[in-house]
Parts: sequence; C-alpha cells; structure tokens
Amino acid sequence: MGKPFSVNTTRFDPYKNFRFLVYLEQATTPVAAVSKVGGLKRSSDVIEYKEGGNALIRKGLGRTKYDPITLERGVTHDKDFEDWANAAQVLDKGSPSQSLKNLRKEVRIELLNEAGQPVHRYVVHRCWVSEYQALSDMDAGGNAVILEHIKLENEGWEHDLSLTEPTEV
Repeated sequence: MGKPFSVNTTRFDPYKNFRFLVYLEQATTPVAAVSKVGGLKRSSDVIEYKEGGNALIRKGLGRTKYDPITLERGVTHDKDFEDWANAAQVLDKGSPSQSLKNLRKEVRIELLNEAGQPVHRYVVHRCWVSEYQALSDMDAGGNAVILEHIKLENEGWEHDLSLTEPTEV
C-alpha cells in the first residue's frame, strides 16, 4: 500500500478564473461588465532543416503567431466596445468612421486574488477589433443576460513581472 495522503502546506492555491479586470490603454478604471476573456495563446512555426553531411534533421524557431482574444460582457450603456469596433469599419462614402489612431490599443488584463488585489498582469500589444457582435441571440423564453463581444487581433503579449503578490490581510 502507498504512503498516506498528506497536505503540502507550502503550496499556493491556484487563482480563480472569475476574478479579473480589463483595462484599455492607460485607463485607471476597468472596462465595464467584462464577464469573459478568451485565453492568451501564442505558437511558433517550426523550421526543419538538414546540415550537410549530417543525417539528423534539425529544428529551428520560425515566426511566432498570437491568437485572437475575445472579450465578452453584458450589454450596458457604455459604448467603449462599439466605438472601438467602429474605428475599423468604413462607413459613409468610403472614409473611416473615426481617426485610425483609435484603431489599435494596448489592453491590460489583471488577475485578482481572493482579496481583490491584482497578482498577475498581462499587457496585450497593438490590439484592434476584427469582429464585433452587438447583441447575442435573444430568446423571450430565456433568462440569460444579453451579451456583446469583440474579437481582438494583436501583435503579442507579455507578462508584466513588476506586479508582485501582495501580502494577505
């Protein structure tokens, strides 16, 4: 029979995935009512090659791709998502609806601990909206919240390591 189960008292519990905030640009207040953030994922191409006289196939690092990130929230009177999505849309007479300087934004995603303190921060670079859904399906027989969502293309993200775990009170 194996050893009895013991509790590792030095282990840190994982953080809950429902405790997070999203910020656009340098804003000090988070985007209202964000209920879901798609995962941060990157992948790199593998380049296979052979060196002369060597039968071994080598593998090198190719281009890195960053997957789009989706943000979902309940519909509110806040127009941040819609205004940003409209920056990429060409409306009347073939001209952009807003200045293209509003097209790309930095996005910060903060993971919070149980006390509501930020413990991890990710900065997503040069995001722009490639897909916008103003309303989710509506069902008179349901009781769900109406959602809007945006899909963000990005040019990379990084873990902001300057944020350290605050001491619990």
